[in-house]
Amino acid sequence: MMSNMFRRQFLTAGLALTGLAALPRPALALDDRRAKALVDEVVSNINRVIASGKPVSGMIADFERIFSRYADVSIIARSTLGADANRISSAQLRAFTEAFRGYIARKYGKRFNEFVGGRIEVNSVKQVKSWHEVKSTAYLRGQSPFEVSFLVSDRSGKDLFFDMIIEGISLRLSERTEIGAMLDRRNGDVNALIADLKRAG
Repeated sequence: MMSNMFRRQFLTAGLALTGLAALPRPALALDDRRAKALVDEVVSNINRVIASGKPVSGMIADFERIFSRYADVSIIARSTLGADANRISSAQLRAFTEAFRGYIARKYGKRFNEFVGGRIEVNSVKQVKSWHEVKSTAYLRGQSPFEVSFLVSDRSGKDLFFDMIIEGISLRLSERTEIGAMLDRRNGDVNALIADLKRAG
């Protein structure tokens, strides 16, 4: 049986790996229809990769492209650094964001080969404060269905998802804890963290 953490890692990957969309921002504010359309597209791409039959390396590359296209990677990466994002240079933040993108793709993308035959279905959408929450259900072979929510915003100028809530656990907060621990082990050296993220996952 797959543990809850294992299931979260799975969806953090693909789903996660999927991220905030790169659709051009219309003049009108984000609404339920656009938020759901974004997540419909994300889920469609994830399901297609899962069913592709590609080797793990190919799936990882596909998931990184999905993450780059649909997720607000800059917001997610900065959030995982927390207060440390304010003390580093803009060049370091850019380098960390790129390293984080690849780290997430490798960490979670390689797990998807074990979930061939599963699927994700989008269910509902509602506005919450300045963003929209799109709820979906993940169906994995031999496992009970579980809920995955995408938090979608257009604050960056595009419709993108900036967090995923998997069985009540926030992707951003989970990764913040892990990245924070990695940085502590390196005595706050962001350059060392960046170098290690490029090899990790």
